[in-house]
Amino acid sequence: MAKQKPPVKKNQTIELSFQDLTHEGAGVGKVEGYPLFVPYALPGETAKVKVVKVNKNFGFGKLLDIKEVSPERVEPPCDVYVQCGGCQLQHMSYSLQLKMKQNQVKNAMRKIAHLEDVPVHPVLGMEDPWRYRNKVQIPVGERDGELITGFYQKRSHKIIEGMDRCVIQDEVNDRMVEVVRRMADRLGISAYDEEHDKGVLRHIMVRTGQETGETMIVLITRTEELPHQEELVKEIHETYPHVKSIVHNVNKKKTNVIFGKDTKVLWGNEYIYDNIGDIKFAISARSFYQVNPPQTKRLYDTALEYAALTGGETVVDAYCGIGTISLFLAQQAKKVYGVEIVQEAIADAKKNAKLNHIENTEFYVGEAEKVMPWWTAQGLRPDVIVVDPPRKGCDEDLLEAMITMKPERIVYVSCNPSTLARDLRILEDGGYETKQVQPVDMFPQTGHIEAVAEIRLKK
Repeated sequence: MAKQKPPVKKNQTIELSFQDLTHEGAGVGKVEGYPLFVPYALPGETAKVKVVKVNKNFGFGKLLDIKEVSPERVEPPCDVYVQCGGCQLQHMSYSLQLKMKQNQVKNAMRKIAHLEDVPVHPVLGMEDPWRYRNKVQIPVGERDGELITGFYQKRSHKIIEGMDRCVIQDEVNDRMVEVVRRMADRLGISAYDEEHDKGVLRHIMVRTGQETGETMIVLITRTEELPHQEELVKEIHETYPHVKSIVHNVNKKKTNVIFGKDTKVLWGNEYIYDNIGDIKFAISARSFYQVNPPQTKRLYDTALEYAALTGGETVVDAYCGIGTISLFLAQQAKKVYGVEIVQEAIADAKKNAKLNHIENTEFYVGEAEKVMPWWTAQGLRPDVIVVDPPRKGCDEDLLEAMITMKPERIVYVSCNPSTLARDLRILEDGGYETKQVQPVDMFPQTGHIEAVAEIRLKK
């Protein structure tokens, strides 16, 4: 039997109507049942499209000209939106972004977890979905003898020209990157040249506590020494009193990784502080701290609600990081055990517990999937387990350890609907029942979505 050829050819120009969106926000249109994915197209639109890639079961197109425009289309406020690729959804109304993200979670529940009837609630979005990120790390380059800063163009290491603001960054961070760049330029500090592995200044990182207004500046260099260090540091802290910490990180390696191993404080404190709800956090240059604290609070409030704590429970927080969820849980639990593989994160978690005078937590360094069976052997029987794994989801051994421990409730905080759904299926097969899922929009204007699932032991 002859193989059926796709009904379109590469470089062909066609007219296409769009019915749907991919989970990354590309428009989906069909030619004789054959799907074409076209970035920046929206459902309800008809457009002239150039076919750029043809696979056996689907293809990709480039949007040339929109004939019928969706009422959900908006003008992106960013000048370099298309070149940058950091945000994928600025051309889409915020209400459509939220609907798309809810559908993404629903589809994962249906197709991967095979859970048709689990309620997936409308996404908890932001009132103002702009300027929410509290941390920026931006590469430094040189053009015509002057220092430039800006994000890299999509799929390249070329810095975008004329980029002096980012509409999802805190305005303070935007301004401080610009300030440091100008000062460094005036003092003759050279930019790192990636191609020839020469020069000094690689990245400028700025993070600001949204509740406290405290700012930390991190200068990442290829060299041990930062030229004109004294003048630069003096000018920054004398001109900008909200800057509480200036840090130097050295990264000598020829690598895409931003940070090197050696970090020292040039001026001010090792930490800045910020609050999420009633909990205060000490944040160092290398600390993991959520980039959108107001939405983080909504995420954790949901996790607390699903944990249904009454004050007498023992809780395990796997992948506890710097203790953000653990400390929220500890306010309403009898005891919280946190485990995390990153040693510095556990040191930060202990420090944050002390900072908040929280004494009913214990934090351990190690892989959750290895520590939890050991805890079981010691006789630890948690009432609730909370997991907040990376994008790849939970390790299979960890899921098995949870099923063996048989807590009454599991709360799963996820940053990837596909791996959440995969893991829910394993827990369902292990005697648990998924009650509900609440998506939370932590990263407006991008295709990412977080979700919290409430899981209970079947009676």
